[in-house]
Amino acid sequence: QVQLVESGGGLVQAGGSLRLSCAASGIIYRINVMGWYRQAPGKQRELVGVITRGGTTNYADSVKGRFTISRDNAENTLYLQMNSLKPEDTAVYYCNVVAGPYTYWGHGTQVTVSS
Repeated sequence: QVQLVESGGGLVQAGGSLRLSCAASGIIYRINVMGWYRQAPGKQRELVGVITRGGTTNYADSVKGRFTISRDNAENTLYLQMNSLKPEDTAVYYCNVVAGPYTYWGHGTQVTVSS
């Protein structure tokens, strides 16, 4: 059974930092791309950043220079280091994994940034 377990969300003041983790298990195919997406209330889900198996990253313009995505291929774990957080970063953050022909989503973790 495939599981993506996200952790690390919470409430933080503007300017603060949080680190999200996503542990993937039960996936048979080799994991290729892993990424983070977010969805704020009343808005569509949007890309935060993705990372390939080889470590190539791509970020949304809104988080460049503030967020860093990384992964541990041996542990099938994805991370998102979020610095200089802003109130507009408030959203539910979702882990996304592409493995073989399949795409998997986590259940999300809430990040709330107070002003």
